Amino acid sequence: MSRGRVRRRPLGTSALPRAAVLVLVLALPLAAAGAERTITLPPDDPSARLPDGPGAPETRNACSLCHSTDYIVMQPRGGAVQWQAVVTKMIKVFGAPITDEDAKTIVEYLATRYGPAP
Repeated sequence: MSRGRVRRRPLGTSALPRAAVLVLVLALPLAAAGAERTITLPPDDPSARLPDGPGAPETRNACSLCHSTDYIVMQPRGGAVQWQAVVTKMIKVFGAPITDEDAKTIVEYLATRYGPAP
């Protein structure tokens, strides 16, 4: 190549299509990461069914967002102070979306149904 001459790319090898392909390749994983994903959990074991009563629906709805009811019934029995600590941990440490009103209802339910053994 002599001085003063501009070297041209062969026809069809423009940098623009290459850049577009590169952008698409890099953007696809980002688009996939933002896609909503769902999982289906297996049904709870019948022995872990929460007994009906005041606060049972709130407890089932709030707690089963993150774990099965097996996790609840396998906990050591305890009074309101223990269950308040557990519910507070779920909210503050694990980010459970539980309102203050529902938290109070859940603690009362758990302390009543899973309180200290008589």
